[in-house]
Amino acid sequence: MGNLAILAKQAGYEVSGSDQKIYPPMSDQLAAAGIPTEEGFEQAHLNPPPDVVVIGNANLPRGAESLEFILDTDIPYMSGAEWLGRNVLAGRHVFAVAGTHGKTTTTGMLAWILESAGKHPGYLIGGAPVNFDAPARLGSSKYFVVEADEYDTSYFDRQAKFMHYKPRTLLINNIEFDHADIYTDLAAIQFQFHHLVRTVPRTGRIIAPWGTRTVDEVLAQGLWTPISFTRVDPTSKELEASKAVDFWHAKTVASDGSSFDLFHNRRKIGALEWHHFGHHNVSNALQAITAAREAGVSIRESLEALSTFEGVKRRMEIVATKDGLTVYDDFAHHPTAILTTLQGLRNRIGREHILAVVEPRSHTMQMGTHREPLTTCCSPADKVIWFKGDNVEMDLDALADSNIVPSEVMFDHDELVDKICQPVDKPTHIVLMSNGGFGGIYDKIRERLG
Repeated sequence: MGNLAILAKQAGYEVSGSDQKIYPPMSDQLAAAGIPTEEGFEQAHLNPPPDVVVIGNANLPRGAESLEFILDTDIPYMSGAEWLGRNVLAGRHVFAVAGTHGKTTTTGMLAWILESAGKHPGYLIGGAPVNFDAPARLGSSKYFVVEADEYDTSYFDRQAKFMHYKPRTLLINNIEFDHADIYTDLAAIQFQFHHLVRTVPRTGRIIAPWGTRTVDEVLAQGLWTPISFTRVDPTSKELEASKAVDFWHAKTVASDGSSFDLFHNRRKIGALEWHHFGHHNVSNALQAITAAREAGVSIRESLEALSTFEGVKRRMEIVATKDGLTVYDDFAHHPTAILTTLQGLRNRIGREHILAVVEPRSHTMQMGTHREPLTTCCSPADKVIWFKGDNVEMDLDALADSNIVPSEVMFDHDELVDKICQPVDKPTHIVLMSNGGFGGIYDKIRERLG
């Protein structure tokens, strides 16, 4: 919502807003943009009455003073996704990046490729891209890159946010079960993706992973748009089968993904060495490169841009290093994301020691929906700490006992910081994985190891 406020300000609207709490860095970004904010949902925050109120999907229940005032006085209101679709995306070539994992990084990659190629795109990224000054920009061309979330839109609009975006180029990274608080099963999520596919015009393009069952099932429900498929390290059988489609693939040169060759329809067209690693990042890059072709960006321009792509904060971002110890911050909050992140690190560092610290923070994780894959997803690590914060319904002690990696459960943030900051006698990599603030431990670790 803060990013939408920044876009509205750039578009010339007079903007103010409120939330239950507003934290840095968003509070700082809003202040820098000249957007006044209030904490809480009092009626006084709507005086004088605005022309329109944009309502997000946070926990804003009926009975909230400001919401009841909006309804009682007929102030026009709409969801954030609807406002974005109507006022920013309408009439533009929208690149929508959708999928369970990798949306933020892929959106950042594609926006940076278009920017480096002189396309001056607008963008809305759900994280903090290092290459840009802000996570959202209106842009000065017809191109707009948006992170397209499948979560529902608002309390009065239960369709997925991405249904408001009307993309001309749709990227689907992957589809897995998530958001157990609003979706009953995988089929319910696939139903939303099917309807998203139905919105892409026949003159547009869809980019999807090759040989992914959950995506194939969506496409089998109907496809009206040209499609390109992507794959990292395909087998010879997959290469043979791909001859009937538009096929982009990467072949990793370094096992950690820090260098790879690029192929289109089985012909090598380029190569990249960069400072990122992990099979998942190669897959993200492959989708971004393929999508950028829809804006007329050459392969050379895309590869040059990716060689200078600095990533997104909280994606294997180094928190601190000292005397053989490296601490990372990563946003992984799903078993698949945890596994691919840790495997990428393992491929990069060889046999050096890895400690994974996981805070089940999303509603789906706290409910224990993914309990079974959580017993194996940390397999590339040498040890796991499961941190039990508030509202965790899953039995973490039982999870630790059944894990294939030696595990323990911790409850206290300060004790966790003490353990993380202990001196090490061998190269050690500690990966903190949470999609929340983790009790502010990042700053404490920086102070201790700084």
